[in-house]
Amino acid sequence: MRSDEVKKGFDRTPHRSLLRATGLKDEDFDKPFIGVANSFIELIPGHFFLDKVSAIIKEEIKANGCVPFEFNTIGVDDGIAMGHDGMLFSLPSRELIANSIETVMNAHKLDAMIAIPNCDKIVPGMIMGALRVDVPTVFVSGGPMEKGYTKDGTPIDLATAFEAVGKHEKGDMSDEELKDIECNACPSGGSCSGMFTANSMNTLMEAMGIALPGNGTILALTPEREELYRKAARRICEIAKDEQSREKYRLTNILNENAVRNAFAVDMAMGGSSNTVLHMLAIAKEAKVNFNLEDINSISKKVSHIAKISPSLSTVHMEDINKAGGVNAVMKEMTKRGDDILIDNLTITGESTLEKIADAYIKDTNIIHTIDNPYSEVGGLAILYGNLAEQGAVIKTAGITGDRVFTGKAVCFDGQPEAIKGIVEGKVKAGDVVVIRYEGPKGGPGMQEMLAPTSLIMGMGLGDKVALITDGRFSGATRGASIGHVSPEAAEGGMIGLLQDGDEIHIDVDQYILSVNLSDEEIAKRKANFKPLKKPLNSSWLGQYRALVTNASSGAVLKTDL
Repeated sequence: MRSDEVKKGFDRTPHRSLLRATGLKDEDFDKPFIGVANSFIELIPGHFFLDKVSAIIKEEIKANGCVPFEFNTIGVDDGIAMGHDGMLFSLPSRELIANSIETVMNAHKLDAMIAIPNCDKIVPGMIMGALRVDVPTVFVSGGPMEKGYTKDGTPIDLATAFEAVGKHEKGDMSDEELKDIECNACPSGGSCSGMFTANSMNTLMEAMGIALPGNGTILALTPEREELYRKAARRICEIAKDEQSREKYRLTNILNENAVRNAFAVDMAMGGSSNTVLHMLAIAKEAKVNFNLEDINSISKKVSHIAKISPSLSTVHMEDINKAGGVNAVMKEMTKRGDDILIDNLTITGESTLEKIADAYIKDTNIIHTIDNPYSEVGGLAILYGNLAEQGAVIKTAGITGDRVFTGKAVCFDGQPEAIKGIVEGKVKAGDVVVIRYEGPKGGPGMQEMLAPTSLIMGMGLGDKVALITDGRFSGATRGASIGHVSPEAAEGGMIGLLQDGDEIHIDVDQYILSVNLSDEEIAKRKANFKPLKKPLNSSWLGQYRALVTNASSGAVLKTDL
């Protein structure tokens, strides 16, 4: 066992002495040491109860002949950080989480790990760190939140609350209606109830085979979820106690190129958050998988979009997907389009991908459609290219509310605060293309989410009448013609930084085009006189991040070789 490095032999007497101080007895030194990586934090609705989850998991680990050691990561709630400079710290937190997992697990030579994420950047951060450690790891998330209801029984969620601000600003919603939404949009603990970033990543862990079935859809704070926690704990002990299993189920043996491709395919079928592109590219790099941004469109062309979930369809939430058969049902239906849609691969359950979904079926075809009745013949995400995005840009096609071809005049803002002010003041009109720049990984720094401006646009009735492009990113709760991750970003001299008010921008989603109608001569002239804006910082961490981060087309990972 890996942990023998810290607990076996006479020369490890001081190490065992320290471990005894934590409560270990003689009999514990022959058992596997299991890291319990918890992301408990009282600020996040999906995490404030995870201390109780870890207690359940540790109890089950002990009952199954292993020794649990709990440690914690940090976490940022993107919704609470939204719309102010706190969001600058959200994406960088992913790197701190990955580093903390790697640090604790490798410093103490733990044999295996069970990771308890749930929301925002915490899921990918834990996966990235676990890949560096490369021991058997089971991921079991806290679970999704219930959907809320207004007084009249309308289903609502966090996206409703953000869009309500725009409606109130426009005068279409009373103070009383706004308060009703505020009090009921997030009714319980759990990751916000739609197919936002958290639940997108929690479902993709099932697709990758690193979490048990139900991880993305079984509601938080339910007996069914508690049984999933216990089942995950039993499984990691089963693996950790057997030498051959410890080698077989090393994380990189499961999370390989096949797993990455399966994850993107399921993402396409379920219309996941555009943030999944950013995170899966980073995960692929940690797994040493050769997967590039342009590979996404080739997958999308083969996958039918069969599950439409809030914010794309406001009445459907994760609990509805669970009742309709869950992620396994989606995956099983996907395979009916062709043998190459999903790749058979080892999963943490011990079954292969196709074995795992063999008996799954759709229980409600109004919630999960069949491939004969898809929302779209192609997947719910697309990568656009052109002179405005030479290295790519991402759009959640599942969330488009207007036309898939759009040409309009640019209205440019150097940052999200300026954009919010401009939208509220009426500077954006029907037919415009809103440009929000200097919000990329380097330019932000930290790549803020644009839920506030997109929600204002939707709430003010412009959702199907304008487009928005940014080198920043979007919340999974965003809908509309919203194009993010534009690369190269403005801060590194990208074309988005050269745009001027009135420039004609052309978008064609089905042809994968994002371009500005300027001559090569005009572009060259602008480049010759261009000096990117560099925002002042009062944060040492963000300064380090800005110096090391790559752009969104590379997953916004940090450079390790300078």
